[in-house]
Amino acid sequence: MLRSLVGSEMCIRDRLSMSESRYGLTTFSPSGKLVQIEYAMNAVSKGATTLGIKAVDGVVIAAEKKTVSPLMDPSTIQKVFQLDEHVGCTYSGIGPDCRVLVDSARKACQVYRHTYNEPMPVGQLVREVAATFQEYTQSGGVRPFGCSLLIAGADHNGNHLYQLDPSGTFWCWKATSIGRGGSSAKTFLEKRYDAQMELEDAVHTCLLTLKDSFDGLMTGTNTEVGRVSNGRFEILSVEQLKDYLDQI
Repeated sequence: MLRSLVGSEMCIRDRLSMSESRYGLTTFSPSGKLVQIEYAMNAVSKGATTLGIKAVDGVVIAAEKKTVSPLMDPSTIQKVFQLDEHVGCTYSGIGPDCRVLVDSARKACQVYRHTYNEPMPVGQLVREVAATFQEYTQSGGVRPFGCSLLIAGADHNGNHLYQLDPSGTFWCWKATSIGRGGSSAKTFLEKRYDAQMELEDAVHTCLLTLKDSFDGLMTGTNTEVGRVSNGRFEILSVEQLKDYLDQI
C-alpha cells in the first residue's frame, strides 16, 4: 500500500513538472528546453513569408502583406518598417509584437544619434533588439515575442542582413527567409543566390522567390519591399513595385 502511494505521488509530481515546463516561461523542460520559445517559433512559422538578400551594393527585404478579408484596405497593413535613415526591418509572426520591437529599435537609434551625432552601427542595434528579445524569455509576468525580424542596414562596415528570433539569437545572412513558406524559399534562394549579385538583380530574385510561395496573384498592393541603397534605407512605392513585378 505504501509503495503504491509513493509511486502515485511520484507520478503526479512528474506530471506537474511537465505541465509547469510546458506553460511556465522560466521553467526548463526535463529535456532542457524552454517550451514557450518553441511555441513562439511556431507563431513565426505560421506568419506570412518574409525574405532578404544581401547584394554587393545593398540589401533587399520583402514580405507578403496578407489580408484576412478582401474588404480590408491593404494600405493599412505595414510589413516593412524604417528604423532610421540607414536601417529598416520586416517580420514574420504576430504584428503587434513586432510594433513594440520597432518602437524600441527606433528609440535606440535616436538616442545613439543624439548622443554621438552619427548613425547607430547596425550590429550594435541588432544586439540591443536581441537583448530585448532575450529579456522576455526569463522575466516573470511576460511571454516571448511571437515574431522574428529581418534587419537590413548599412554602416561603416558595409551592408548587413540579420535575422533575430524570439530566443534572442541572431545571425548575419547572405540570404534567408522566415515564415510559412520559409523552408521552400530558402531552397529557392540557395539555387539562385550569387555572391556577386547586384541590387537590381537582388530585388528581382526576392520577388521571384516570394512569388514561388505566394497565395494568389502578386501585386504592388499585397507585397512590400524595402532596400538599402547608397547607405540609405527606403521602402518601395506601389508604382515602383508594379514596374518590378511587370519584369518578372
